[in-house]
Amino acid sequence: MSLAAYTRLARLDPRFVVFGFTMAFASSFGQTYFIGVFGPSIQAEFGLGHTAWGAIYMAGTLASAAVLPFTGKLIDRVDLRIYTALVTLGLAGACALAASASAAWMLVLAIFALRQTGQGLSSHIASTSMVRYFEHGRGSALAVSAVGYAAAEATLPVLVVTLIAAHGWRATYTGAGLVQVLLVLPMVLWLLRGHGARHHAYLARLVDAGTSGAAPQRSWTRADVLRDRRFYLLLPGLLAPSAVVTAMFFHHLTVADAKGWSHAWITGSYAIYAAASVTTSLLAGPIIDRIGAVRLVPLVLSPMIAGLVLLAAFDAAWVVWPYLALFGVCSGLTYTAVSAMWAELYGVEHVGAIRSLGFALSVFGSALGPVAMGALMDAGFAVEVVLLAFAAYGLLGSALMRLALTPGAGSARA
Repeated sequence: MSLAAYTRLARLDPRFVVFGFTMAFASSFGQTYFIGVFGPSIQAEFGLGHTAWGAIYMAGTLASAAVLPFTGKLIDRVDLRIYTALVTLGLAGACALAASASAAWMLVLAIFALRQTGQGLSSHIASTSMVRYFEHGRGSALAVSAVGYAAAEATLPVLVVTLIAAHGWRATYTGAGLVQVLLVLPMVLWLLRGHGARHHAYLARLVDAGTSGAAPQRSWTRADVLRDRRFYLLLPGLLAPSAVVTAMFFHHLTVADAKGWSHAWITGSYAIYAAASVTTSLLAGPIIDRIGAVRLVPLVLSPMIAGLVLLAAFDAAWVVWPYLALFGVCSGLTYTAVSAMWAELYGVEHVGAIRSLGFALSVFGSALGPVAMGALMDAGFAVEVVLLAFAAYGLLGSALMRLALTPGAGSARA
């Protein structure tokens, strides 16, 4: 790990880096692993099977994915302080909606709101702001913000399991909404004090790039990206982490039952996933600053594939730790390398719109993963068969990403 890279980052703009961390942490209330912990309680109260609960989750998530390209691109035009405040309040409202759901159809609305404001826009703010405003040290800034995800993953699942057992799932989600309003909102607004000067400096860099003697990097629009063949070759691999990791975390308690593990054992082990994700992100950040993200992206699925094969091969409780560690490595690489890749391939001027498109498609994948896994299990397929099928898909995605990013592949139009 390059401590010098993070020392420079701390001197450059420490408060803004903490802002990225905070938004990543706060996104947890709409992330799959957080919602998944509530799954058994919600299923029991509303009488939902795995397929029905997965379908509700899919419907809400697909609706969020459809809206995200429109809400996500607004970050290119709306003041970051206003945008962040609206998203934070929206996530608080989504938590309240989930807590007050009285019928199964209301769960669809709640999942939509949670996924849109939490997993979607809060994450979008965390990564897009780091990519846009850190011209130098972009990978390191993304790595630090990624620690916010890992910190939440390490602490919240076991805390939520305890709170649900003590107070019920509705009171627990109500508390999450209060945290957004009383803690997160004041904190992020304080962290964004003076952002106007930062944004003016960013605009000045764009002007300087356009008027300097050196040839500036082309800033692609979203329409340009949709005509680039590389984008379509990348998609299957880019969808794999969201689809597979989301499905696994959504159904972890079911997997634990199939393997004979306690719920507390697998949720209590999430710290392994978080530690691996943090370590990988912090190691990858300076590497990206030196060699670029494009060279790392074809490698991001390899740890996930290894984790799936390992989990399929063994039932012993010890396998949880290496499995979660490998998934954490995949997540750490995915967040830092893929987020930086968009800027490297297509420039930063329209990165909000471009990244929101890619992220919306990832959300689409995260909607399909849980319902596909639930349907396969309900149809009688063993968990091990599902895991190996996911691993095969990961291998295909890796091959296509390597093809898309091979030097000299070019940016031929589709």
